[in-house]
Amino acid sequence: MKKRLITAAIGIGVAVAWLFTMYTPVYSIVLSIVSMIATYEMLKVFDIKNIVFRTLCLLSSACVILYADYKDKISVPLFPVITAFILVCLIIMVLDHKNLPFQNVVCAMFSATLIPASLSCAILFRDVYKLDTKDFTKSDGVFFIILAFLCSWLTDGFALFAGKAFGKHKLAPTISPNKTIEGAVGGVVGNTLFCIGVYYIFKAKFNLSPTIKLWETIVCAFALSAISIFGDLAASTIKRSRGIKDFGNILPGHGGIMDRFDSSLFVFPTLYSLLVLIYHI
Repeated sequence: MKKRLITAAIGIGVAVAWLFTMYTPVYSIVLSIVSMIATYEMLKVFDIKNIVFRTLCLLSSACVILYADYKDKISVPLFPVITAFILVCLIIMVLDHKNLPFQNVVCAMFSATLIPASLSCAILFRDVYKLDTKDFTKSDGVFFIILAFLCSWLTDGFALFAGKAFGKHKLAPTISPNKTIEGAVGGVVGNTLFCIGVYYIFKAKFNLSPTIKLWETIVCAFALSAISIFGDLAASTIKRSRGIKDFGNILPGHGGIMDRFDSSLFVFPTLYSLLVLIYHI
């Protein structure tokens, strides 16, 4: 637990420092690096050893994020690029079919697109003030980014402590035996209350737009907490199917980058979808 808390404290510090690079190229570069590491961990899970195929997937995981950040300056249409990526991957599979089973190739391609696509939402949140449909501010973008990370990470933390204190009924015993219904409820409630506090802090200190209402924040926090738990169970299902405990070991006490960002891959796009529905952006 001590090692886990130390790593978490360092991670929070790095995340805060990263937020200060929000309007510099460093912001998307860091996201790209995180995406590449997470994709690499997934490629290892699916036993992808072909160097050309692995390199192609890693480049894809970085380029998707860079495209999201610089799409206004890039004239290359996205659809032909995606089509070319899929075709090249399948050609490599055919040429090295003995070492690249179809199911592993599909899982690797899925990882190389889902991971960066989800993380790219952090760029969409940052740029929300550029939209003409609502009077958003730069502070609103920061709020959405922090809300996404809180719902991804705090839900798990509150669920852990609530589960240890009150857990009696297993949530998904065949997938993750340590998770309990009481822990899940504690995670959702604890995170939602924390997000309410963050809302009032932004309202009082950081000029949060009147467009963003408290009830909307509560709905988002509650829904995202539930999605975060589902995302964690989905990742546990993958790990159990592959017979591994963690996706990696780069983060002491936490495992790999994917172990820390597995819920984020569900939370980020869900939050953006909620913003589309609520604010019609």
